[in-house]
Amino acid sequence: MIEHFELLAEQNFTGLETLDICSPFDQNLIATSDIAHAELVESALSTAFAHYRDRSLWLSKSRRIEILQKTADLMQAQFDHLSIEAAREGGKPLVDSRIEVSRAIDGIRNSADCLRYNKGQEIPMGVNAASENHLAMTSHEPIGVVVAVSAFNHPLNLIVHQIGPAIAAGCPVIVKPAQDTPLSCLRLVKILREAGLPKEWCQALVITNRDLATQLVSDERVGFLSFIGSAKVGWILRSKLTPGARCALEHGGVAPVILEADADLPSTVPGITRAGFYHAGQVCVSVQRLFVHQSIVDEVLKTMTNLAESYKVGDPTLEKTDIGPLIRPAETQRIHQWVQEAITEGATLLAGGEIISDSCYQPTILLNPAKESKVSKQEVFGPVICVYSYENIDDAIAQANSLPFAFQAAVYTKNIDTALKCYKHMDASAVMVNDHTAFRVDWMPFAGLKHSGLGVGGIPYTFHDMQVEKMLVMKSPEI
Repeated sequence: MIEHFELLAEQNFTGLETLDICSPFDQNLIATSDIAHAELVESALSTAFAHYRDRSLWLSKSRRIEILQKTADLMQAQFDHLSIEAAREGGKPLVDSRIEVSRAIDGIRNSADCLRYNKGQEIPMGVNAASENHLAMTSHEPIGVVVAVSAFNHPLNLIVHQIGPAIAAGCPVIVKPAQDTPLSCLRLVKILREAGLPKEWCQALVITNRDLATQLVSDERVGFLSFIGSAKVGWILRSKLTPGARCALEHGGVAPVILEADADLPSTVPGITRAGFYHAGQVCVSVQRLFVHQSIVDEVLKTMTNLAESYKVGDPTLEKTDIGPLIRPAETQRIHQWVQEAITEGATLLAGGEIISDSCYQPTILLNPAKESKVSKQEVFGPVICVYSYENIDDAIAQANSLPFAFQAAVYTKNIDTALKCYKHMDASAVMVNDHTAFRVDWMPFAGLKHSGLGVGGIPYTFHDMQVEKMLVMKSPEI
């Protein structure tokens, strides 16, 4: 029997339209979900704002820690179920979905830990005549109602990164999961409620109407927007925020990696290749543009090609699968079109380049695509690695910096001067030395620059942004 998911709002509505959620691998129906309408969205906003405005309803810090810790324990008890279901709905291979669930559990614990180290500061007083007999200090309060709009590619962990810090900060949160992958989100919110979180503090709404989603984001009662998704949508939503609302936007990166002649190739190339094809390339910091010194390019390409041809592509729920499907068949067609265009424009196809099924695409390696090809200028978000040979590292850096995107970048070298040169000159919020662009731990800053985003992700940083620092100034002759 197909499982049906109700929306997790404070108020229940009947007679809602339903959404079919299908496996991206074979398009089989795996569940259905209710769809929110305008009245339900208004109810959710009204409830969340009322709880933010009434300070007597705020959850104490100790209560928030208790709820988050219990949530992590419940997630751990459901580890296998959460892993297989995330693989089914999102298409990430089971071995990688298990890693995602482990990260999500750790992310919930990390959110709780943020409260233990959250502190204000003393503002210097008594340093001039005007500040004599004064004492000033700051503390933190929740910023207001958080609306979290999430992406499909990490259906559990992305939600944790958005609603975990919000709950820790004391903000009522309304989360809109991706239409393709709402189930992991709904399961997580159910677990939070089982752990003791009052339903008013976290509501999950599946919204398929873009205008209604925009109304939710732009409502004057929203204090903070957390958005993960395409740059086009993210910047539009930011422009519609009510005055005073803050936001964090996380978009794509078209990630550049420089591979110098002195790099340790046996320990390096497999990791780079894996980082390009992980989750079929559907990762915002996936290795896409690889700049390889011309003296080693043949050796690098031979290893990469062999690896690409060895990967098992198919059913994400099977243990043996290395690469799963694209999220929807239209993406398979788009990626194939981009690859064929690149070949027509001069790129050499070294591996892949063919459609396997409606949703699966061969891991593909292209050598020296034209600078104007889509695969060189835009985020492919698919299993495609573009390799560019170079002679002078300054030219490689210039080409890496030639796009209006900047997220994480990487360089592989044994020369500390080369590493520092790349760190200094590459456009990026983070430069990895001897590791790939997809490296991440969830407590580090994670930020897209330029078209790639706004604000800083990473659980402690999101937690900080979802609060306001409030100052207390006291005057007394005894100070």
